[in-house]
Amino acid sequence: MKYLLVLAVLWVAIWLWRKNRREEMREAEREQAAARAQRPTAAPSAPQAMLRCAHCGVHLPASDAIAGPGETVYCSAAHRQAAERG
Repeated sequence: MKYLLVLAVLWVAIWLWRKNRREEMREAEREQAAARAQRPTAAPSAPQAMLRCAHCGVHLPASDAIAGPGETVYCSAAHRQAAERG
């Protein structure tokens, strides 16, 4: 008889533990959904032209390129200065 009582107590403890875990999971899902709803969706940008650095040859988007003398472009200010020095 005492084994049945121990078994019943264990069953109730496990049931309560699982119930609390389910509630925590649902609450976490609600928080994640709210965070996703608040995050602005980024619209896909149009493709950009890729340019080649005159110093090292790395290809980079035109918006990141640094203009040099004439129509040359560089990937960084250091490469631009290195090309100007010689």
